[in-house]
Amino acid sequence: MDKVVVITGGNRGIGRALTECFLRDGYSVVVGSRNPNGVEDLAPGRVRFVPIDVRNEADHVRLTEVAAEMGTLDAYVNNAGYSAWSPIGEITDAFFDDMMATNLKGAFWGCKAAASALGQGGSIINISSMAAKRGSANNSVYCATKFGMNGLTQSLAKELGPQGIRVNAICPVLVRTDGLIEALSREDSPAKGDPETFLENFRKANAALDHLPTGEEVGNYAVWLASDRASAMTGQCVNVDCGVFPQ
Repeated sequence: MDKVVVITGGNRGIGRALTECFLRDGYSVVVGSRNPNGVEDLAPGRVRFVPIDVRNEADHVRLTEVAAEMGTLDAYVNNAGYSAWSPIGEITDAFFDDMMATNLKGAFWGCKAAASALGQGGSIINISSMAAKRGSANNSVYCATKFGMNGLTQSLAKELGPQGIRVNAICPVLVRTDGLIEALSREDSPAKGDPETFLENFRKANAALDHLPTGEEVGNYAVWLASDRASAMTGQCVNVDCGVFPQ
């Protein structure tokens, strides 16, 4: 049976890089997202797009059902989410509820569906953020969702370990995507509306390797975490950050 991975938000940004990396490693990929963005064209027959809303538990169950049609589900990657900066005085119920539902609740339902569908040796990978380890101004809700994702990761590693299911999180920093550039273009962001200057200055001041991580570098690490080569790894929230925040 073919190895299969589910990737939420696997059609764009980091998610698309994840899809490409798992394809290169021989997986078939089920991509759950609102829009296909041509993702099935990456490898016809080996990529299935399923329209979903990650905030709905039933949609995650559907992803595991499609995966079962394609082969054996080996990994479930909770990648879908978004960032947005806003000072606390301007945060509304709608802003709070949507980001919590998308970033954290969506990952929770993905973990729940994966826990029922994965077998011995299965892997859940949560795409978290450096914002899960240190707070920053005007970023309270996003940081809360990602701190929550890391807590979810650590808790489920203990809970699902006896089933042979590993649960880990990847914490990248400032991966250049259309979504990040859009978020940094806001005046409330640390870039103050100038993402290019901000990213360049951030790289020079913080990145030990003199570059910021790419989506492919995040994807390569996810492929390793999903493999048997990472059989002793669970409950870890690992930075993929080119040395921005050594631990």
